[in-house]
Parts: sequence; C-alpha cells; structure tokens
Amino acid sequence: MGEITKEIRSPLLPDRQEQGDFFVCDIFDAAPKGDMASMAHPIFSLSTKPDHRVRRYEDETGKNYLEVKPSSEGVATIHDRDVLIYCISQIMAALNEGRQVSRTVRLRAFDLLKATNRVTDGRGYDALKSALTRLQGTQIETNIVTGGTEQMDLFSIIDRARIVRQTRDGRMQEIEVQLSDWVFNAIQAQEVLTLHRNYFRLRKPLERRIYEIARKHCGRQKSWRVSLEVLQRKCGSTSTSREFKRLVGSIVAQDESHDHMPDYAVRLDGNFMVFQNRGTMVKEGPVNDEISSIKLSPQAYEAAREAAPGWDVYHLEQEWRTWMDDGGLDAPKIPDKAFVGFSRKWFEKRGRP
Repeated sequence: MGEITKEIRSPLLPDRQEQGDFFVCDIFDAAPKGDMASMAHPIFSLSTKPDHRVRRYEDETGKNYLEVKPSSEGVATIHDRDVLIYCISQIMAALNEGRQVSRTVRLRAFDLLKATNRVTDGRGYDALKSALTRLQGTQIETNIVTGGTEQMDLFSIIDRARIVRQTRDGRMQEIEVQLSDWVFNAIQAQEVLTLHRNYFRLRKPLERRIYEIARKHCGRQKSWRVSLEVLQRKCGSTSTSREFKRLVGSIVAQDESHDHMPDYAVRLDGNFMVFQNRGTMVKEGPVNDEISSIKLSPQAYEAAREAAPGWDVYHLEQEWRTWMDDGGLDAPKIPDKAFVGFSRKWFEKRGRP
C-alpha cells in the first residue's frame, strides 16, 4: 500500500467545467433555442405513434438532400426534440457567459422535465428515456451544411446517451448526452434561434412544427405567407392535401379564439397561410435572425472592394442584409459569393460614390 497523506481541501468548489470532456448543465432559466437546420427541414416525425418510415427530402434544385432513417423504436418525434432544445439552450447560455463547453452534455433529468413543461412523475422519466433511445437511433444522411461543414456521412441526431446516476427505484437523475457533430457545428456557428417558452405548451405536433417554420422563415419580419403545398412539404406531413388544410384550419380557428400560437398570429388566405408577427420578440439588429447570423470571410470583403471600388464594404454589407430582409429572402447557401455579386451589381447601378 502506498503512503496515506492528508489532502488540503480547497476553499473553492470544484471546477466542474474541467472535469472530463463534458459540459455540465447548471444554468437555470436559459432561453429555449433550436438549431436552424432542423427547424428548416422535417427531421422529426409529427406522429404520436411509432413511425418506421424512411423519408427523403430534396430542395428545388435536387442538389441538397436529407434522408431520415428510423431505428426499431421509430423515428425521433417533434416532442423528442425537447431534449435537443434543452441541450442547445444550456450550451448557448454558457457560451454567452464565456464558458467552456463541449458536445458531451451532463444534465439533471428533473431540470430538463421542468424546463420543457413535462410531468415529473414516472411517466415523465419513462418518456424521456424513450426519447433518448429514438434520438440516438434515428439516423440522418445529408449534404446540408451546418457551421460551414458539409456532412456527407450517416450519423445519429445524438451520438450517445448514458445514465450517470439513478435512484434506488431505477429513476434516472443525471444523464450524459453526446450531441452529433452536425448539431454541435450549428451551435458553434451560432446557427440557432430563440424560441418562445410557450413552444413547450403547444399540444399538437403540427402546431410546434408550424411555429418552428415561422420562426425560421418569418423571423422578425412583419408578416410572411407560404402556400399550403410548400408548408406541408416543410412540415413533413403525410396527410392528404385536403386533410392537411383541415388540420391547419383547425389551428387557425383556435388561434383566432385564443391567440395561443407563440410570436405569430396565423390565418388562411385561400391556399396560403399567413403569419403575422405579434411583436413579442425583442428587435435586435436586422429583422431576420438567419440573415443576421451570416458571417463573411476576409476574402469576401476584399473581393467586394474590388467589385465596388470606392465604396465602404461595411456599408455595402448593411445594404445587402437589409435588401434580403425587405425581400423576405432566405440566407444564401454561399454568403461570400452572394455578397460579392450584390456589391458588383451595386457598383454597376451607382458607379463610384
């Protein structure tokens, strides 16, 4: 046996951020946040029953695709997404405080259940365990870029989940969740949007999905309209077009009576759905969050100076972002190229300042 020595106890609490390669969730009341990639694309099932369908989605060009494959437990559902939202929210709050984070997150099960408005009895813990199983089992194949990185391989929404500590009756207390690179890349690039807390109070899966789409595409614009055909495709709904319109109409009718949809009032205009901003979000910078999060490279600024000689490139950048905001446009897939092209056209129309 080695020599026994008496340790000198530090007056400070242990630095938990440096223990192992994981991040401990300990920030209460963190604002709910979702990653833009899964808000824009129908990754999560709207079904309340096990969904074992393989689903593939392509954009209008057919160049970008996303394929979702279930495990034996079925595809992860829109309610399972709560786990992801909680982890993203905690990590973003820590990053805003300048703290060290990693893609392995340790959390308290009770805190997650409370924050996502779930019951905290045995049903809540059982549902959480099932959610973790589906999140780990659901596999995605895509070439959609997150954080400037294009994923071409097959990966799970979360790489692993592990119960670190549980009570004597088997109820989990602490969990470790390892996020996929795809999700963590989006967090590091701050490709996330803040969600209204009442998101967790929405009963219908379709309501949650419709809100996510509005939050992503409408952002802080005054209003946004989308055809029911496009909305159904973005929702990933397998209903007939007639049934989908009926389901949407029911949500609209309830919102007209109760104003229950977060951030946006909804109404139907023929075969279009119209979202009207309620003004409940704090306006910070450009109108559209997706556009405001665009980052340009130093090479883009230099190329813009050559394309529009004499113009202040930062003034051009603001004009470019405002132009996209006013037009309700999505963020370009190659921001550098789009910004340089805008600068060139700006110079062609106006010449030197």
